[in-house]
Amino acid sequence: MDRFPADFDFLCKVIFDPAVYPTRLNQAAGADMLWTSASNYYSNVRQHEAEQFYAAMAAADAGDPCPVSYGLNSQLVKEEKTGRLYERTWKVGGMYSPAIERIVYWLEKARDVAAEPQKQTLAALIDYYRTGDLKQFDRYNILWLQDTVSNVDFVNGFIETYGDPLGYKASWEANVNFVDSAACRRTQIISENAQWFEDHSPVDPAYKKKVVKGVSAKVITVAMLGGDCYPATPIGINLPNADWIRKEHGSKSVTIDNITYAYDRAAHGNGFEEEFMLRPEDRERIDKYGKIGDDLHTDLHECLGHGSGQLAPGVKGDELKSYGSTLEETRADLFGLYYLGDPKLVELGLVPSFDVAKAQYASYILNGMMTQLARIEPGKNVEESHMRNRKLIAEWCYEQGKADNVIEWRTEQGKTYVVVNDFEKLRELFGRMLREIQRIKSEGDYEAGKALVEQYAVKVDPKLHREVLDRYEALHIEPYGGVRQSRIRTGGTRRPDRRREDRLPRQLRGADARILPRLLVPARPELMPDKTEQTGGAFFERLRPFRIPALPQPPRSATGLPDVGRRRHR
Repeated sequence: MDRFPADFDFLCKVIFDPAVYPTRLNQAAGADMLWTSASNYYSNVRQHEAEQFYAAMAAADAGDPCPVSYGLNSQLVKEEKTGRLYERTWKVGGMYSPAIERIVYWLEKARDVAAEPQKQTLAALIDYYRTGDLKQFDRYNILWLQDTVSNVDFVNGFIETYGDPLGYKASWEANVNFVDSAACRRTQIISENAQWFEDHSPVDPAYKKKVVKGVSAKVITVAMLGGDCYPATPIGINLPNADWIRKEHGSKSVTIDNITYAYDRAAHGNGFEEEFMLRPEDRERIDKYGKIGDDLHTDLHECLGHGSGQLAPGVKGDELKSYGSTLEETRADLFGLYYLGDPKLVELGLVPSFDVAKAQYASYILNGMMTQLARIEPGKNVEESHMRNRKLIAEWCYEQGKADNVIEWRTEQGKTYVVVNDFEKLRELFGRMLREIQRIKSEGDYEAGKALVEQYAVKVDPKLHREVLDRYEALHIEPYGGVRQSRIRTGGTRRPDRRREDRLPRQLRGADARILPRLLVPARPELMPDKTEQTGGAFFERLRPFRIPALPQPPRSATGLPDVGRRRHR
């Protein structure tokens, strides 16, 4: 027990007691999403207080055409005695300083050996970590997306806000990658034709970009993953997330080919398609075209989907609040699905026929309406943004296509199946829905976005859910998959008797051990071990460094590929 923190019993309750923070992210309508979510982004803060705090920031910068991403790299804290709200910024000298100092240490090593333009990009990222200034983060993002020549590239920072129910605060993630030159042909073709795709999009012309700027895309091999990228990984990334940077400077997209290949091979022959895909012709198409369909959907989603469209004058981009992430992923997914069936892809030599789209449509609808339920505990609703996005698309298309029987539920031999009867009409539905989702984003129509998500993306049929869980269990496959990356040695004598975490520098081991318990500290003060120490204070000082066990080999994924995101995500 001397290897574990002092308040071990308390931490066990946070992790294992279903009565203590039963959900990581609660976005249920009507709930106080901060008070009921198990995150450390807010301390003693109610939802309405946080919303007012950041609304005041946005109002103060109302005339700024380049607004920062408010709250992205901080914890929002409320003093119990005074009620004052303030931010604890994640930076050198601020919150999480020991870990961030080690990040800066290695970034400085990289900067010293890097060539331009990457040297300047790394210097900007270091300045951001040292100051915590979000203007510096924007400067770094612009430099990063403009670097399209470096063969070795990286992602590093507090980036994605999926874990914050309000969508302000980001988790840390990083990867190091290198270009797969041979595989970049398709992304190069797509990015070169970005203006054609924008011009022919089914959305309202008022919300199309007249001139598409700075679109770059490449296929990469990822060499190392960290933070929220590991062990469950993205399969594609499109950054930066700030709408004004996308509009003025563009974005950079990557498809992670070695990860998608690994997921595809791990799922091959596991019995999933035979169990859940009713028609032999669908299974044959997926076996033949599934990988290229997945890759192209990721390319279109990342390279063009997230970067497409524009906001109406006066709209900032954060009006959709807790529904923003789900609707943004819906928008990018629909863009990819719609164009996957366009004859333009055949003309460009990217696909041989519409059969590629048929394979992707069949698997996407099946996943959105049915098989992704294997990832949810009995009795719970859909909470994760990417899962909500897929359910929203599939259920909306099912409802809108009922008159023409576009999508159909079937029961054979006591088992439930989903089949697509009309792929062409399904593509038309994707286009109609994309038009509406783009309007909602462009106009900041919160009520319309909320209505769509709550009607189609949240509720789970308990009978269907039970059936899916039982059929998964019979196949002995797990609903989630991940990777176990290789260890990269930096020199020294091989010591096989040493544990992998012991090979880390002593200071880094200590910093990591101190950081991990902080991530488990709840936001509600009544659950703190010492109610007088609302912000952690002396509680953190009582925590001793402890060993972090090596990760076990994750199970194979049932569906092969992860989910989709602004990074395309598990």
